[in-house]
Amino acid sequence: MALKFNGERWKKWRENITKHYRFVIMNEDTFEEVGSYKLTLMNLYLFISTLLVVLTCLVFLLIAYTPIKEYLPGFQPVSSNDRKLLELTREVNRMGQEMQAQEVYIKNLQRMLTGNPLRERDVPKATPDQTPTKDGAKKVGMSQVDEEMRREVELERVGRIAKQSRSVGFAPSEKPIEQLFFAAPVNGEISAHFDRQKSHYGVDVLAPRNAAIKAAMDGYVFLSEWTLETGNTVGIQHDNGILSFYKHNSSLLKKVGNFVRAGEAIAIVGNTGVLSSGPHLHFELWHKGKPVDPVDYVTF
Repeated sequence: MALKFNGERWKKWRENITKHYRFVIMNEDTFEEVGSYKLTLMNLYLFISTLLVVLTCLVFLLIAYTPIKEYLPGFQPVSSNDRKLLELTREVNRMGQEMQAQEVYIKNLQRMLTGNPLRERDVPKATPDQTPTKDGAKKVGMSQVDEEMRREVELERVGRIAKQSRSVGFAPSEKPIEQLFFAAPVNGEISAHFDRQKSHYGVDVLAPRNAAIKAAMDGYVFLSEWTLETGNTVGIQHDNGILSFYKHNSSLLKKVGNFVRAGEAIAIVGNTGVLSSGPHLHFELWHKGKPVDPVDYVTF
């Protein structure tokens, strides 16, 4: 009974949409027939549907290929300047993280050289919410202080392993600095001497531009980078708790981790950094975490 009723409704609906109508256009004053059109509900439906599809396509093309999209919310394109700004922001953040890690490494290295390394008793015990998972991820709740402490402990472990592995190339027993031989990084006239009161912890040696700068002793490069004040800078870790720094170079010839011999070229004399006013080498010697006057040990 229900099927018969539905079938009748369907048949009636089909008759209605296929029934022909005439659409007449007449002059209102004279009742003259201007035009007439034969229509069905099906044709009218198809015409309206087609018109909506065409209008939708035209609106899409208008938004996609004309400047009008810039005035619509959510359609503003990312300009080239915005992309460059985003890339520069990411680069600055990356460099900041690298500088922070470098500062922690140098601080930890100074602790080891001065005989005051970070010990296990100095590290607070990790609470359950600070324990890392098996895949290396940290649980929520670890503070910034705990993160820096963890990084320092890890750097100390790496430095201790590196020191043990590198001790083969050094003398087994520590000697006084007065008994050590230092090669002159460059030969020239000293334009500014060591002055602790003025925070000038080295000597400025005048040298011709593009002259080679040589390592003062055997050691490992732990610093090879550019800074705003000192320009291209090299730092070398030597035996007996000695560090040497070579600043204002025009270019660097060694990378962090390279082992260099005394007298081996490590950089080129230059005039880089805001603290430099001419081609020269700023040379520093540090012994057990304290600066010493290079003139007392090196003949330039």
